[in-house]
Amino acid sequence: MLLIIFIFLNIACVAYLLRKFFEKKYSLRLQIQDFQEKSNMLTYQNQHELKNQEKFKQRTSRYESLRAIIEEVNQNLAIEQIANSLTAVCFSLIANNKGVCMLYLVDSQTALVLSLFKTKKEDRHLIIKAKQGDIFDAWVAKHLSPLLIEDTKKDFRFDREKLATPEARPIQSLISAPLVTDRKLLGILRLDNPAAGFYSQDDLRFLVTISDLGAVALENGRLFQKTQDLAIHDGLTQLFTKGYFLERLREEYKRNVRQATPLSLLMLDIDFFKKYNDKFGHTSGDIVLKNLCATIRESLKHFSPIISRFGGEEFCVILPRTDKKEAYAIADNLREKIENMKITLRQEENHITVSIGIASFPADSRDEDGLILKADKALYEAKQKGRNQVCCI
Repeated sequence: MLLIIFIFLNIACVAYLLRKFFEKKYSLRLQIQDFQEKSNMLTYQNQHELKNQEKFKQRTSRYESLRAIIEEVNQNLAIEQIANSLTAVCFSLIANNKGVCMLYLVDSQTALVLSLFKTKKEDRHLIIKAKQGDIFDAWVAKHLSPLLIEDTKKDFRFDREKLATPEARPIQSLISAPLVTDRKLLGILRLDNPAAGFYSQDDLRFLVTISDLGAVALENGRLFQKTQDLAIHDGLTQLFTKGYFLERLREEYKRNVRQATPLSLLMLDIDFFKKYNDKFGHTSGDIVLKNLCATIRESLKHFSPIISRFGGEEFCVILPRTDKKEAYAIADNLREKIENMKITLRQEENHITVSIGIASFPADSRDEDGLILKADKALYEAKQKGRNQVCCI
């Protein structure tokens, strides 16, 4: 009986110990799982934190570059160099040299049409066919607002059928920002990529910052260009001024000497110009000058001329790579067109004539000053012979 009790107690004790063992094991397993979950959570948080740190470093690096960017885009007033700097910075710092970066500028004449001015491309053989922009650029131009598209296939704002044209490039994500000063659109700076989700809101914010800087630089560049144009162009006729023309004559003369090619100089003077001013007033005289200049430009456009208002009603034209015989034929054809030109002054139809003197290199002179003297002498001879004719010495 005692033996049975002893065995039963031992069995009970073993069962108790086994239960405690399995309870402990289960508890340890739960603790291990809990530790594993905490470890995974910490790992995830750590990775997330590392990503945030990396993004923060990238963001900090970008904005630290702003000072250098400002210096780079503002150290030059040439629009070409400004455009190079803007696209290079965006393509490198934002796109990481992936996809395409494009700079569109608004046509300065119409102030309406976008024109592709500069590109940076991952694929150098890629051809950008949308020279005046696509539906995304039209949206930015219309709203004067930046644009972020994570996936063009899912963006309800744009017609997918217009995107699926045969000439369209594969684009799934893009960021774009207008270059604006005083609510006036100067252009659009855009980055796009064939992969979805390539750009972030932070990328767009940085692009907008660069675009704001770029707009100021481009406006300064355009103002500088206008100042230069005003310095070398006559205000009334928009032809070159006498000073700039003489510089170009020296350059063309040296070029033709190096290349051993001929060069001709035409000197024109309006016959009896004073009578138009006296009869119709100086405003009518200005109309005569403008009409004459338009005819000269149109008639000589195929000969790469350099045309100048030399003073008053006198004009000079350089005809590169043109000998005396060719210059005479060109000048006489021009004289006939001017003679047949109709000009309405105070509701009265009028005609003008010009006298033209020609000098050529190397036939008439071996230096540019000699060319001017010979052309002036030939012009004087044309006047003496009765005007409305072409003379060469």
